[in-house]
Amino acid sequence: MASRYPLAPSLARLAGRRSISIAAAGRIRSHGQAPLAATARCFSSSRPRPLQQTPSQRVKLTSETYPDIKRDSRFAPLTQEHVAYFRGIIGSDSAVIDGVTNESAADDIEPFNSDWMGKYRGQCKLVLKPGSTEEVSKILKYCNDNLLAVVPQGGNTGLVGGSVPVFDEIVINLSRMNQIVEFDEVSGALVVGAGCILEVADQFLATKGYIFPLDLGAKGSCQIGGNLSTNAGGLRLLRYGSLHGSTLGIEAVLADGTIVDDLCKLRKNNTGYDLKQLFIGAEGTIGIITKASIQCPQRSAAQNVAFFGLESFDKVQQAFREAKGQLSEILSAFELMDESSQALVGEVTENRRPLEGKYPFYCLIETSGSNADHDSEKLGAFLEDVMEKGIVSDGTLAQDETQIKALWAWREGIAEALGHLGGVYKYDVSIPLQEMYQLVEDTKARIDAAGLLGDTDEHPVRDVIGYGHMGDSNLHLNVSTRRFDKRVEQCLEPFIYEWIEKRQGSISAEHGLGLQKKNYIGYSRNATTIGLMKGLKTHFDPKGILNPYKYI
Repeated sequence: MASRYPLAPSLARLAGRRSISIAAAGRIRSHGQAPLAATARCFSSSRPRPLQQTPSQRVKLTSETYPDIKRDSRFAPLTQEHVAYFRGIIGSDSAVIDGVTNESAADDIEPFNSDWMGKYRGQCKLVLKPGSTEEVSKILKYCNDNLLAVVPQGGNTGLVGGSVPVFDEIVINLSRMNQIVEFDEVSGALVVGAGCILEVADQFLATKGYIFPLDLGAKGSCQIGGNLSTNAGGLRLLRYGSLHGSTLGIEAVLADGTIVDDLCKLRKNNTGYDLKQLFIGAEGTIGIITKASIQCPQRSAAQNVAFFGLESFDKVQQAFREAKGQLSEILSAFELMDESSQALVGEVTENRRPLEGKYPFYCLIETSGSNADHDSEKLGAFLEDVMEKGIVSDGTLAQDETQIKALWAWREGIAEALGHLGGVYKYDVSIPLQEMYQLVEDTKARIDAAGLLGDTDEHPVRDVIGYGHMGDSNLHLNVSTRRFDKRVEQCLEPFIYEWIEKRQGSISAEHGLGLQKKNYIGYSRNATTIGLMKGLKTHFDPKGILNPYKYI
């Protein structure tokens, strides 16, 4: 967040002929205020930066971190003949990074071998960047015939090791398939290549008066094919729902090279099984998504953003309930952050915090609508009500586009700030709202009791932080460490999954299962469901070449 802006210990309403400010005592007074021009919401568009490492600090190989995982002996080792075949398919030298015949390519391959958190590292020696669905088809057919394992990869912004190799699998990176294929300005149907960057698609839609129904902090680097493969939820789910609902059609390539053309652009198509849903959230284990058709809503003309401080999680729940009731159709985001997360962002960015006081919890609310005056009246009434009821202690409201971006940066900057301090154990989970933050408190107490939490270097854990999406009961539990330590992982797992199972939650709200959660799927799915999943995997990928060692 580059800009600093004046903030008083009061809550001011923008957009409209008047604004209100709410003093700490909860009394409201009116002022004249010019209306705010409609602005598009804007977040940090970069994924968190990976930790800077010297060669001696290089991330351990995943096979060393997880010694129980053994390379499948069925898979063939790569040869010069294999590389030559792939070069013949793709053509462009820049689309093939060859470490099989050229050892000096190791540094070029390293970013495709490692995740941005510095937790997983594979041993891939060949990266292929196909430019078309037909090239993907030829590559997969050859790999299937010759038993060469592959890992589909998009922007590589995931949390669970799903998009990086474990051993020497070929990385099929879809970044060249980044076209915006077509857009229907009447229906809002957008067709894009799987490698299209999310932010690029959203910026294109903004010129047409539309918005992509998904928004993420990593929007500047994540790819839409990867978003679909992990069923990413993000910040707009409260308003627009999940990708299962907004995806109209998919084109994908199966393990044997078969192209599945289900690229429907209609909202209604009840002709048989809805096969596209199988590929959403499948993490590339049954096929590689190459194109997608997405239903995009109209971009709202007016947006407001407010940032609150609250004294307890009970008051957070009350504020959320009031927001749903009073703001209803214009409520587009309701985000939760704890004090630890905000202190961390302030420490790393050295920016002035939005509120003068410190509170155990903070909420960011966004409203999006078509009528600025109408939205302002509703938001004003809501703010007055929650202050009078003592639910919200203090807050501020953005008064221009710069402040909208700045307030959002305090939510979107958490992940990047965590990455500056060391390793992070991340758990993206769903929990019934009443107990959503209790997991943070119980996890912190467990780590502290184990003697792993402290301010000195002998303690691997710095802090336990919680934030997330109140709108869909999605908690981002982050255990910030000075270094990855097996003792910490053993303290966390399976404790966290058992805790969630007791409350009938989900161990994976976003980002999927990948390698990290493969062995824990039973905490959220029963044996019958898991059996059906394995049956689908066997049917679509009988030789198991697609993203092996992960998922199920």
